[in-house]
Amino acid sequence: MAKKRQVEVFSAGCPVCEGAQVVVRRLSCPSCEVIVLDMHDPAVAAKAKSDGVRSVPAVVVDGQLAACCAGSGPAEAALRAAGVGIPLP
Repeated sequence: MAKKRQVEVFSAGCPVCEGAQVVVRRLSCPSCEVIVLDMHDPAVAAKAKSDGVRSVPAVVVDGQLAACCAGSGPAEAALRAAGVGIPLP
């Protein structure tokens, strides 16, 4: 049998992450091996970081972070622009 495409779903177990798992499983085919990884596990969190995951849910296909999941996550400049860390008058 041919090699399978490895599809990793990084999840924190929240409803949004569960929804992502449903979509990935619905879209997968016999050539896809879907693996759900729990971000509560420190080893999984370390792997996610090395794969470029900055927010969850995230999907990595054959070692590459999917374009749909390549968002930067919370950025300090954007948070400051929204007022985080700035005292109210």
